[in-house]
Amino acid sequence: MTGVERRDVILGALRASAKPLSGGALARSVGVSRQVVVQDVALLRADGHDIAATNRGYVLHEGEETSRPARLFKVLHTADELEDELTCVVDLGGEVLDVTVSHRVYGKITAPLHVRSRRDVERYLEGIRTGKSSPLMTVTSGYHYHRIAADSTEVLDEVEDALRTRGYLAPVLPYERDAMAPAAARGAASS
Repeated sequence: MTGVERRDVILGALRASAKPLSGGALARSVGVSRQVVVQDVALLRADGHDIAATNRGYVLHEGEETSRPARLFKVLHTADELEDELTCVVDLGGEVLDVTVSHRVYGKITAPLHVRSRRDVERYLEGIRTGKSSPLMTVTSGYHYHRIAADSTEVLDEVEDALRTRGYLAPVLPYERDAMAPAAARGAASS
């Protein structure tokens, strides 16, 4: 079983369970150590799944009414425009949950950001400036995706309008719609 298949099994078990599932129980069900399950849960969280660790085990919070609306935006800009893009989003009340690139060789790469304030923007930019790394968007000539959450769809509409006005929105190509859709949506669409 590959890592992707194993994480799909773990996610399916969490979705199907009405009670928390311990790391040990999940590890036995997929034939790995508890530590591997901990790493898999971290990867699932990074991919946007709301998995909570409780004292009785892991719980998946999907589709709950308490979750905020989110939308995926394809954007294109330079590294010099990164601060303006992020500040635009947070000033309107959005939270940049993650960044994803779709690389022709490496496939889909996602990294959590959770940028929700100007302070978060500054910390992120400081990390880029002082490290030996560059923004993930540089591996795809500036094209990337952000999953942005807000308290309402109206705020997401405002974010979309502002990104469009600044010239940061990029057209989503037909083949990208399926590739960037969440796994749950792809599964529902293909059923």
